Amino acid sequence: MILLDRYILRNFLTPFLLCFFGFLGIWLVFDLQSNTGDFLEAHVSLKWVTYFYLTQVPQFMMICIPVGLLLALLFCLSKMSRSNEIIAMLTAGQSLVRLLMPLIIAGIVLTGVCAGLNYSMAPHSDSLKKELKNGISKKSDKKAVLDGQLFCNRTDRRFWFVRKMPANPHDRSILQNVTILEQNKAGAITSEWLAATASYKPETKAWLFSQGNAVQFAPDGTIRSSKPFTVLQIDNWSETPWRIASSNLDPQGLSVPQLRDYLRFNSDFSAAQLAQYRTHLQYRWALPFQCLVVVLFTGPLAIVFSRRGVLTGIAGAIFLFAGMTFFSFLMLAFGKGARVSDVTAAWSPIVIFGCIGLYLLYMKGSNREFPKLAELFPSKPKR
Repeated sequence: MILLDRYILRNFLTPFLLCFFGFLGIWLVFDLQSNTGDFLEAHVSLKWVTYFYLTQVPQFMMICIPVGLLLALLFCLSKMSRSNEIIAMLTAGQSLVRLLMPLIIAGIVLTGVCAGLNYSMAPHSDSLKKELKNGISKKSDKKAVLDGQLFCNRTDRRFWFVRKMPANPHDRSILQNVTILEQNKAGAITSEWLAATASYKPETKAWLFSQGNAVQFAPDGTIRSSKPFTVLQIDNWSETPWRIASSNLDPQGLSVPQLRDYLRFNSDFSAAQLAQYRTHLQYRWALPFQCLVVVLFTGPLAIVFSRRGVLTGIAGAIFLFAGMTFFSFLMLAFGKGARVSDVTAAWSPIVIFGCIGLYLLYMKGSNREFPKLAELFPSKPKR
């Protein structure tokens, strides 16, 4: 890394870190202010409060990294432009793309950081927040449960009906009042299991049923055998508590592996039912690339060669960032409603605004003026 790259990165990292930790501090203060009463009422320890907020940091980082990147780029490049440092660098023979290269690399690194956060930790933050707050609330001493959960395993032709089960799919608590029916290829019921409780051991992938009855049926529907049991263990079933609860899961809180599992286990669902899960899976990968896109369109707009153009460049970059955010949410809604494909919904904002950034970079690098609104939308001459 040459001296010029280190100088540009130093000018960028200082405001970026200030923005990032400033946003983090503001969020922490406001959230503490709203939750302090619940914490004091429940007499929670400082260790628990620290863990509570550590679980929320990944989700907040996904919000503040692109915003902090935008503000840091505007501050860094506009300051260097006002002091004529950019002009001096260009006069020394450096191209605009070469000057922005360390910032582009920083955008790629932050894209990788956001992709790692958005893979699993950030989607789980919201569900963990609700679970932890329910755990300290005196209004709800019991864990949240799902009543009357119905699950159909069409691959293995098993149908589950669970009277009560934990709402949190990661909870290993016992399922209550379980009824399981198994069919043959012709659709006739061949087996039935009734159990007061059922628990799953992920280490051995075994189900343990207690206080129930196992019934076998003949092809004509008559009962072939009925064996009561105190404890019954069944191995190698593909169902898990998470899979049984999957029909009630919000895709917004699912990680990339969980979204893949949901789509694999429920591939026989209609396209409309799976649209929001497919869209969120693509959105998990597309969202981090906003960091790179921000660098592409903010860099050319923040670099100006006259002091009068500074405010115009800042306003244009903020406008593009707001437009990209709005368009992302709009396309996400269209994708969840199966109005556009999942790939289009997730990636079209990145592609469109990325192309805008490349166009602005080309125009600024070739020392051309950006098109003005009056040129794009010429008014009709008055008669």
